[in-house]
Amino acid sequence: MLILNRCKTFEERSFYISQAATQFWSVAILEHRIESNLFFQRGKLPNNFDKTLSADLKPSVLQVFQDEYLFDFITNQEGDERVVEGEIISNIRNAIMALGQGFSFIANQYRLELDGEEFFIDLLFFNRHLKCLVAFELKRGKFKPEYAGQLNFYLNVLDEKVRLTEENPSIGIILCKEKSNTIVEFAVKTIDKAMGVATYRTSKEVPKEMKGILPDPAELVKLL
Repeated sequence: MLILNRCKTFEERSFYISQAATQFWSVAILEHRIESNLFFQRGKLPNNFDKTLSADLKPSVLQVFQDEYLFDFITNQEGDERVVEGEIISNIRNAIMALGQGFSFIANQYRLELDGEEFFIDLLFFNRHLKCLVAFELKRGKFKPEYAGQLNFYLNVLDEKVRLTEENPSIGIILCKEKSNTIVEFAVKTIDKAMGVATYRTSKEVPKEMKGILPDPAELVKLL
């Protein structure tokens, strides 16, 4: 009933029926996948996978990552990256459900040491299907090109010092609130480590098409 009521096309319904059956989704997980527009978001994030991944691995990677993630468990809309990270860790089960299949949490603020200096990855996961480490960097605002260089550095260190010999090269995802796909494309096109840039939203945010029509919460308070 959920699929019939929420999905409009045969292709979308078929996708969710197949995924729910093969991945043993509960009704709650299915509802979350539909709410996050998984059918439309898979394989859409801007990336450099063409140049950095083998031909046999790329299709699987594109199916795992989304262009936008729904973090409906985040309650603090104004916090910085550390606040968002804290809410993800406090709700790690829901976070893994939002990321998709095959993710296992390793650590937050994962420590890397190089030449006597310390560096910290915001969130580090392992994906069982891709057989690789996945580093997520959280950015509260809009994507900036320098973020790609920072993540590339982390991936280089992970592959050199952390990755096991039987694992595939690490993949990095920058999670931010806004992005320009054109800027992302130019920022990552010559980087030799696999990475993509996605956005995240919460269910409490006003839809883009409604912004400018409805007053924001602060304005509502003033009106009341």
